[in-house]
Amino acid sequence: MTRQKTGADVYQLVTDKIIQAIEAGTPPWQKPWTGGAGSAGFPRRSNGEFYKGINVIILWCIAAENGFRSSYWLTYKQAKAMDAQVRRGEKSAPVVKYGTFEVDDPDSGEAVVRPYARGYRVFNADQIDGLPDYFYGADPDEPRDLGTEPNGDLDQFFAATGIEIRTTDEPQAFYHLLDDYVHMPPIATFHSANGYYASLAHEMVHATSHAGRLDRNQRFCRKADLAFEELCAEIGSAMLCVSLDLVPDFAQSAAYVEGWLRSLRNDKKYIFRAASEAQKAADYLLQASSEQTIQHAA
Repeated sequence: MTRQKTGADVYQLVTDKIIQAIEAGTPPWQKPWTGGAGSAGFPRRSNGEFYKGINVIILWCIAAENGFRSSYWLTYKQAKAMDAQVRRGEKSAPVVKYGTFEVDDPDSGEAVVRPYARGYRVFNADQIDGLPDYFYGADPDEPRDLGTEPNGDLDQFFAATGIEIRTTDEPQAFYHLLDDYVHMPPIATFHSANGYYASLAHEMVHATSHAGRLDRNQRFCRKADLAFEELCAEIGSAMLCVSLDLVPDFAQSAAYVEGWLRSLRNDKKYIFRAASEAQKAADYLLQASSEQTIQHAA
Protein backbone atom coordinates (compact mmCIF):
# COMPACT_ATOMS: atom_id res chain seq x y z
CA MET A 1 0.00 0.00 0.00
CA THR A 2 1.38 3.40 -0.97
CA ARG A 3 0.50 6.61 0.74
CA GLN A 4 0.25 9.94 -0.96
CA LYS A 5 2.13 12.83 0.53
CA THR A 6 -0.03 14.78 2.93
CA GLY A 7 0.07 18.52 2.79
CA ALA A 8 -1.85 21.70 2.18
CA ASP A 9 -2.33 20.87 -1.51
CA VAL A 10 -4.04 17.52 -0.86
CA TYR A 11 -6.16 18.83 2.00
CA GLN A 12 -7.18 21.90 0.03
CA LEU A 13 -8.18 19.66 -2.87
CA VAL A 14 -10.45 17.58 -0.61
CA THR A 15 -12.11 20.67 0.88
CA ASP A 16 -12.61 22.27 -2.53
CA LYS A 17 -14.07 19.05 -3.98
CA ILE A 18 -16.61 18.77 -1.16
CA ILE A 19 -17.67 22.41 -1.54
CA GLN A 20 -17.92 21.94 -5.31
CA ALA A 21 -20.15 18.89 -4.86
CA ILE A 22 -22.38 20.77 -2.41
CA GLU A 23 -22.78 23.67 -4.80
CA ALA A 24 -23.63 21.26 -7.65
CA GLY A 25 -26.41 19.71 -5.57
CA THR A 26 -26.25 16.34 -3.83
CA PRO A 27 -28.58 13.37 -3.30
CA PRO A 28 -29.43 12.29 0.28
CA TRP A 29 -26.67 10.49 2.16
CA GLN A 30 -26.90 6.68 2.06
CA LYS A 31 -25.24 4.35 4.56
CA PRO A 32 -22.69 2.04 2.90
CA TRP A 33 -23.63 -1.11 4.89
CA THR A 34 -26.66 -3.38 5.02
CA GLY A 35 -28.95 -3.85 8.00
CA GLY A 36 -30.63 -1.53 10.46
CA ALA A 37 -33.29 1.10 9.99
CA GLY A 38 -31.12 3.68 8.26
CA SER A 39 -33.16 3.42 5.07
CA ALA A 40 -35.61 5.92 6.55
CA GLY A 41 -33.19 8.62 5.36
CA PHE A 42 -33.28 12.28 6.28
CA PRO A 43 -35.88 13.37 8.89
CA ARG A 44 -39.05 14.82 7.32
CA ARG A 45 -41.77 17.19 8.46
CA SER A 46 -45.41 16.10 8.32
CA ASN A 47 -45.73 17.58 4.79
CA GLY A 48 -42.76 15.55 3.52
CA GLU A 49 -40.23 18.39 3.49
CA PHE A 50 -36.76 17.51 4.76
CA TYR A 51 -35.40 19.03 7.96
CA LYS A 52 -32.14 20.95 7.58
CA GLY A 53 -29.08 21.84 9.60
CA ILE A 54 -28.69 21.02 13.27
CA ASN A 55 -32.23 19.57 13.33
CA VAL A 56 -31.00 16.64 11.21
CA ILE A 57 -28.35 15.78 13.81
CA ILE A 58 -30.79 16.09 16.72
CA LEU A 59 -33.47 13.92 15.13
CA TRP A 60 -31.01 11.34 13.78
CA CYS A 61 -29.51 10.90 17.26
CA ILE A 62 -32.91 10.58 18.94
CA ALA A 63 -34.15 8.14 16.28
CA ALA A 64 -31.05 5.98 16.73
CA GLU A 65 -31.35 6.00 20.53
CA ASN A 66 -34.99 4.92 20.42
CA GLY A 67 -34.94 2.63 17.39
CA PHE A 68 -37.45 4.72 15.41
CA ARG A 69 -37.88 3.50 11.82
CA SER A 70 -40.03 6.33 10.48
CA SER A 71 -38.42 9.43 9.00
CA TYR A 72 -41.51 11.60 9.79
CA TRP A 73 -41.72 13.96 12.77
CA LEU A 74 -44.92 15.82 13.76
CA THR A 75 -46.02 18.28 16.40
CA TYR A 76 -48.81 17.22 18.78
CA LYS A 77 -51.24 19.55 17.00
CA GLN A 78 -50.31 18.19 13.57
CA ALA A 79 -50.99 14.64 14.73
CA LYS A 80 -54.31 15.66 16.30
CA ALA A 81 -55.36 17.45 13.10
CA MET A 82 -54.93 14.12 11.27
CA ASP A 83 -57.13 12.31 13.83
CA ALA A 84 -54.03 10.60 15.21
CA GLN A 85 -52.89 10.44 18.85
CA VAL A 86 -49.47 10.60 20.50
CA ARG A 87 -49.22 7.64 22.85
CA ARG A 88 -49.29 8.38 26.57
CA GLY A 89 -45.85 8.80 28.13
CA GLU A 90 -43.98 9.42 24.86
CA LYS A 91 -41.24 12.07 25.01
CA SER A 92 -40.95 14.79 22.38
CA ALA A 93 -37.79 15.90 20.59
CA PRO A 94 -36.54 19.51 20.39
CA VAL A 95 -36.09 21.16 16.99
CA VAL A 96 -35.32 24.72 15.93
CA LYS A 97 -37.11 26.87 13.37
CA TYR A 98 -35.02 29.53 11.65
CA GLY A 99 -36.56 32.55 9.94
CA THR A 100 -36.39 36.29 9.44
CA PHE A 101 -38.52 39.32 10.30
CA GLU A 102 -38.44 43.01 9.37
CA VAL A 103 -37.98 45.87 11.81
CA ASP A 104 -37.47 49.59 11.31
CA ASP A 105 -33.91 50.72 11.86
CA PRO A 106 -33.97 53.41 14.60
CA ASP A 107 -31.26 55.47 12.86
CA SER A 108 -32.26 55.33 9.20
CA GLY A 109 -35.94 54.51 9.58
CA GLU A 110 -35.57 51.91 6.83
CA ALA A 111 -36.78 48.34 7.17
CA VAL A 112 -34.02 45.82 7.98
CA VAL A 113 -34.21 42.05 8.07
CA ARG A 114 -33.32 40.29 11.32
CA PRO A 115 -32.88 36.51 11.80
CA TYR A 116 -34.59 34.58 14.56
CA ALA A 117 -34.53 31.06 15.97
CA ARG A 118 -37.49 29.50 17.79
CA GLY A 119 -37.62 26.09 19.42
CA TYR A 120 -40.55 23.68 19.33
CA ARG A 121 -41.21 19.99 20.03
CA VAL A 122 -42.01 17.10 17.70
CA PHE A 123 -42.80 13.37 17.94
CA ASN A 124 -41.67 10.60 15.62
CA ALA A 125 -44.48 8.86 13.71
CA ASP A 126 -43.55 5.65 15.55
CA GLN A 127 -44.77 7.37 18.74
CA ILE A 128 -48.16 8.18 17.22
CA ASP A 129 -51.17 5.93 16.58
CA GLY A 130 -53.60 6.42 13.72
CA LEU A 131 -51.47 8.04 11.03
CA PRO A 132 -51.69 6.95 7.37
CA ASP A 133 -49.56 3.89 6.61
CA TYR A 134 -46.91 5.81 4.62
CA PHE A 135 -45.80 7.63 7.79
CA TYR A 136 -44.48 4.44 9.32
CA GLY A 137 -41.09 3.01 8.40
CA ALA A 138 -40.68 -0.41 6.86
CA ASP A 139 -39.36 -3.31 8.90
CA PRO A 140 -35.60 -2.99 9.50
CA ASP A 141 -33.33 -4.52 6.92
CA GLU A 142 -31.42 -7.59 8.04
CA PRO A 143 -27.63 -7.35 7.71
CA ARG A 144 -26.58 -9.26 4.61
CA ASP A 145 -23.27 -11.02 4.05
CA LEU A 146 -22.14 -9.57 0.74
CA GLY A 147 -18.78 -11.32 0.82
CA THR A 148 -16.77 -8.09 1.03
CA GLU A 149 -13.17 -8.95 1.89
CA PRO A 150 -10.86 -7.00 4.22
CA ASN A 151 -7.60 -5.37 3.18
CA GLY A 152 -4.75 -6.54 5.40
CA ASP A 153 -2.62 -3.42 4.88
CA LEU A 154 -5.47 -1.10 5.81
CA ASP A 155 -6.43 -3.21 8.83
CA GLN A 156 -2.81 -3.01 9.97
CA PHE A 157 -2.75 0.76 9.47
CA PHE A 158 -5.87 1.41 11.58
CA ALA A 159 -4.81 -1.08 14.27
CA ALA A 160 -1.45 0.66 14.55
CA THR A 161 -3.11 3.96 15.53
CA GLY A 162 -3.69 2.45 18.98
CA ILE A 163 -7.44 3.22 18.92
CA GLU A 164 -9.57 0.22 19.88
CA ILE A 165 -11.90 -1.10 17.16
CA ARG A 166 -14.77 -3.39 18.15
CA THR A 167 -16.83 -5.35 15.62
CA THR A 168 -20.28 -6.82 16.33
CA ASP A 169 -23.38 -7.63 14.27
CA GLU A 170 -25.00 -4.36 15.36
CA PRO A 171 -25.58 -2.44 12.07
CA GLN A 172 -24.14 0.87 13.26
CA ALA A 173 -20.78 2.60 12.92
CA PHE A 174 -19.96 4.95 15.79
CA TYR A 175 -17.32 6.24 18.19
CA HIS A 176 -18.07 5.72 21.90
CA LEU A 177 -16.50 8.70 23.65
CA LEU A 178 -16.99 7.51 27.24
CA ASP A 179 -15.35 4.11 26.71
CA ASP A 180 -13.06 5.36 23.93
CA TYR A 181 -13.59 2.79 21.20
CA VAL A 182 -14.81 2.67 17.60
CA HIS A 183 -17.59 0.23 16.72
CA MET A 184 -17.99 -1.16 13.20
CA PRO A 185 -20.37 -3.65 11.61
CA PRO A 186 -18.66 -6.64 9.92
CA ILE A 187 -16.93 -5.68 6.68
CA ALA A 188 -18.85 -8.45 4.88
CA THR A 189 -22.08 -6.44 5.35
CA PHE A 190 -20.67 -3.46 3.42
CA HIS A 191 -21.29 -2.94 -0.29
CA SER A 192 -17.56 -2.40 -0.84
CA ALA A 193 -14.28 -2.52 1.06
CA ASN A 194 -13.75 1.13 0.14
CA GLY A 195 -17.03 2.02 1.84
CA TYR A 196 -16.01 0.09 4.96
CA TYR A 197 -12.64 1.78 5.35
CA ALA A 198 -14.06 5.22 4.54
CA SER A 199 -16.64 4.73 7.31
CA LEU A 200 -13.93 3.46 9.66
CA ALA A 201 -11.82 6.53 8.84
CA HIS A 202 -14.79 8.77 9.74
CA GLU A 203 -15.14 7.16 13.18
CA MET A 204 -11.38 7.16 13.76
CA VAL A 205 -11.31 10.92 13.14
CA HIS A 206 -14.04 11.23 15.79
CA ALA A 207 -11.76 9.25 18.12
CA THR A 208 -9.01 11.86 17.77
CA SER A 209 -11.33 14.26 19.63
CA HIS A 210 -10.59 12.36 22.88
CA ALA A 211 -8.85 14.25 25.70
CA GLY A 212 -5.82 11.98 25.38
CA ARG A 213 -5.39 12.89 21.71
CA LEU A 214 -6.37 16.21 20.11
CA ASP A 215 -8.93 17.11 22.78
CA ARG A 216 -11.52 18.71 20.47
CA ASN A 217 -14.25 17.86 22.97
CA GLN A 218 -12.86 20.42 25.40
CA ARG A 219 -12.38 23.10 22.77
CA PHE A 220 -15.69 22.47 20.96
CA CYS A 221 -18.05 21.26 23.66
CA ARG A 222 -21.31 23.16 23.08
CA LYS A 223 -24.35 21.52 21.48
CA ALA A 224 -23.86 23.72 18.42
CA ASP A 225 -20.40 22.18 18.03
CA LEU A 226 -21.96 18.80 17.16
CA ALA A 227 -22.27 20.04 13.60
CA PHE A 228 -18.65 21.20 13.65
CA GLU A 229 -17.43 17.81 14.87
CA GLU A 230 -19.37 16.00 12.15
CA LEU A 231 -17.81 18.27 9.54
CA CYS A 232 -14.37 17.52 10.95
CA ALA A 233 -15.00 13.78 10.85
CA GLU A 234 -16.32 13.65 7.30
CA ILE A 235 -13.71 15.99 5.81
CA GLY A 236 -10.97 14.28 7.84
CA SER A 237 -12.04 10.86 6.61
CA ALA A 238 -11.88 12.08 3.00
CA MET A 239 -8.37 13.46 3.64
CA LEU A 240 -7.33 10.15 5.20
CA CYS A 241 -8.77 8.21 2.26
CA VAL A 242 -6.69 10.26 -0.18
CA SER A 243 -3.58 9.62 1.91
CA LEU A 244 -4.25 5.86 2.01
CA ASP A 245 -4.98 5.49 -1.72
CA LEU A 246 -8.66 4.90 -1.04
CA VAL A 247 -11.16 6.60 -3.33
CA PRO A 248 -13.10 9.27 -1.42
CA ASP A 249 -16.70 9.72 -2.55
CA PHE A 250 -16.88 13.51 -2.58
CA ALA A 251 -20.57 13.47 -3.54
CA GLN A 252 -21.31 11.23 -0.55
CA SER A 253 -19.30 13.47 1.77
CA ALA A 254 -21.07 16.53 0.40
CA ALA A 255 -24.46 14.92 0.98
CA TYR A 256 -23.40 14.18 4.57
CA VAL A 257 -22.28 17.72 5.43
CA GLU A 258 -24.68 19.79 3.30
CA GLY A 259 -27.29 20.12 6.04
CA TRP A 260 -24.72 21.20 8.61
CA LEU A 261 -23.52 24.02 6.36
CA ARG A 262 -27.05 25.24 5.76
CA SER A 263 -27.60 25.51 9.50
CA LEU A 264 -24.87 28.16 9.52
CA ARG A 265 -26.24 30.05 6.51
CA ASN A 266 -23.64 28.59 4.13
CA ASP A 267 -20.72 30.18 5.94
CA LYS A 268 -17.79 29.11 3.77
CA LYS A 269 -15.30 30.07 6.47
CA TYR A 270 -16.94 27.48 8.72
CA ILE A 271 -16.05 24.56 6.45
CA PHE A 272 -12.48 25.81 6.18
CA ARG A 273 -12.19 26.01 9.98
CA ALA A 274 -13.52 22.46 10.15
CA ALA A 275 -11.07 21.44 7.42
CA SER A 276 -8.20 22.80 9.53
CA GLU A 277 -9.22 20.60 12.47
CA ALA A 278 -9.78 17.69 10.06
CA GLN A 279 -6.24 18.07 8.77
CA LYS A 280 -4.88 17.86 12.32
CA ALA A 281 -6.90 14.68 12.88
CA ALA A 282 -5.71 13.05 9.64
CA ASP A 283 -2.11 13.95 10.41
CA TYR A 284 -2.48 12.56 13.95
CA LEU A 285 -3.73 9.18 12.68
CA LEU A 286 -1.05 8.95 9.98
CA GLN A 287 1.68 9.81 12.46
CA ALA A 288 0.37 7.53 15.23
CA SER A 289 0.19 4.58 12.84
CA SER A 290 3.66 5.24 11.43
CA GLU A 291 5.25 5.54 14.87
CA GLN A 292 3.64 2.30 16.05
CA THR A 293 4.73 0.51 12.88
CA ILE A 294 8.32 1.74 13.33
CA GLN A 295 8.35 0.59 16.97
CA HIS A 296 7.18 -2.89 15.97
CA ALA A 297 9.80 -3.07 13.24
CA ALA A 298 12.51 -2.03 15.66
